[in-house]
Amino acid sequence: PSRGSRLQEIEAFNEEFANRPDNMRLVNGVYEIPVVVNVVYKTTAQNISDAQIASQIDALNKDYNATNADLSKVPSNFQSVKAGNTNIRFVLSKVVRKVTTKTSWTTNDAVKKSTGITPTTPTTSLNIWVCNLSGGILGYAQFPGGASATDGVVIDDNAFGTTGTVSAPFNKGRTATHEIGHWLNLRHIWGDANCGNDQVSDTPLHNTANYGCPAAGHLSTCTGKPVEMTMNYMDYSDDACMYMFSAGQKTRMLASFATGGGRNSFAKP
Repeated sequence: PSRGSRLQEIEAFNEEFANRPDNMRLVNGVYEIPVVVNVVYKTTAQNISDAQIASQIDALNKDYNATNADLSKVPSNFQSVKAGNTNIRFVLSKVVRKVTTKTSWTTNDAVKKSTGITPTTPTTSLNIWVCNLSGGILGYAQFPGGASATDGVVIDDNAFGTTGTVSAPFNKGRTATHEIGHWLNLRHIWGDANCGNDQVSDTPLHNTANYGCPAAGHLSTCTGKPVEMTMNYMDYSDDACMYMFSAGQKTRMLASFATGGGRNSFAKP
């Protein structure tokens, strides 16, 4: 109940933030997010290289700063609502490695505890756990408002970065882009319900998740049958077929850093 109350407070704050353009001013121009990558491995292949880790940080910075080469693919009907530079920059702080006898991990957060690696300064560092996730899961994230002891993002080692052990269709680092979107309070674009609400006004209604590479102009079955934004990072499309945030999603993420926001502890004075 207490967490539910906190989430409602964050949601109310997000709406207030979006309605006050003056809140868009950034104190230092850029929000730099220190990143701690926790590699939990059993096999040599799972102990991903520093180069693979660096490739993921690079992909994140391109995606969040709208310098990704495939941004040019955004169709004309969404050009007016695509986000520009979010002014969020990810900086690798350190890499922590731990060998384990455990073959795979689930979404029960065990990898974040002493059986895996406990988080480093989670109120001021984004912790990312890289491990072998079971059940075909690519990753999962904790939204703002949760416990610090489990805060962060977990990514499968075969979907982390753009080189090394990754393979198509999850080889462009977009799993982390998507999951960190959740960490910054973005919901799935279909609102986790049939024609659900993602709390962002400039994303069209999606009846459900999209997979693979949907055809251009794919229509929703929701009211008005809008063209779906299948190339949005918060859908489930393949890495090569997702390449944009919307302006509304940018506003929602930045709200996290303002006073009263769920990630305010990351904002520098």
